[in-house]
Amino acid sequence: MSIINILLTLLIFSVLVLVHEAGHFTVAKMCGIYVEEFSIGMGPLIYSKTVGETMYSIRAVPMGGFCRMLGEDEDNKDNRAFNNKSVPARMAVIFTGPLMNFVFAFIAVFIVCITSSSIVQPYVTEVLANSNAAKQGLETGDKILKIGNESINTYQDLYLALDGCTGENLNVVVKRNDEKVHLKITPIKDDSQSRWIIGFRPLVKSGYFSGPVEGYEKVTMSEIVHESFFTMIFYVKSVVIGFVRLFSLSLSPDDVAGPIGIVQVVGQTVSSEMQYSLSAVVRSLLTISALLSANLGAINLFPIPAMDGGRLAFLIVEGLRGKPIDRNKEGFVHFIGFVLLVIFMLLVASNDILRIFKGR
Repeated sequence: MSIINILLTLLIFSVLVLVHEAGHFTVAKMCGIYVEEFSIGMGPLIYSKTVGETMYSIRAVPMGGFCRMLGEDEDNKDNRAFNNKSVPARMAVIFTGPLMNFVFAFIAVFIVCITSSSIVQPYVTEVLANSNAAKQGLETGDKILKIGNESINTYQDLYLALDGCTGENLNVVVKRNDEKVHLKITPIKDDSQSRWIIGFRPLVKSGYFSGPVEGYEKVTMSEIVHESFFTMIFYVKSVVIGFVRLFSLSLSPDDVAGPIGIVQVVGQTVSSEMQYSLSAVVRSLLTISALLSANLGAINLFPIPAMDGGRLAFLIVEGLRGKPIDRNKEGFVHFIGFVLLVIFMLLVASNDILRIFKGR
């Protein structure tokens, strides 16, 4: 675990926190809320500078950050206090943090797609001869639209659609000659990748600004926007499914990674991509950043105390009942939530360490 990998990981986290907190900060300023401090990092203060009325700071623990607003956690009679703004205004301030993470994920994927030498799309260019799909009606030129209840907007959506498959017949909807065709297809097991597949070769195109690749068409700008948006949605759906499995105890501890695990992933990515080019390393790091940013945005919207989703839940209740919940009670709930989150992160970190000692 080299210092370069650690620094790269800290840089990624710092950027994601900066983007998230900048969302809160910008909308707070637009709503006339007094922002006391905008911080990257947590814990002891390392550096600070006051510009206008706000103190901008860097703190010792390079994980997390905050945008401290007057009246955020206590009642304050100042007109510019967070607690004196309307419920919609406060919800906008809270929601914009996760929203900016989704926007960042979209932009990062957009840059990757526009420069990548290969973008895979869910069009059938060849039906594999040894697949059931060959005799169950799948044809070259078909576009996969839906598998079961899962809409297929990018090729990656096939992974979610086929996750948990047991080999039973699947309802597959394809677009053929501008018409929707419904098929029943039995997937096959790809032992080399330990996953189920339909059995076709997808369409591959090259990025808008990538070098020419023999046999590949260039993607259009509208295709890049489509790919970027739905890849971000894919990341969000993946983390939601993962969270549900985690709390239902159906997810293996080996499938959960914390900061230490992420440092390992960054290191492995840099090592494997450096043999190709520096641009390949940058694209891979952008992909990791996009995935983490979408994760951060989605997790923050879960109705967990101390998270943005928990604060939004309290604001929704306040809007419905016409008056706020007692600040002390809300603060206590958020404190308990924060303590549980810290315990959870410590457990994840210890799991990362055990995985390293096991040589995984």
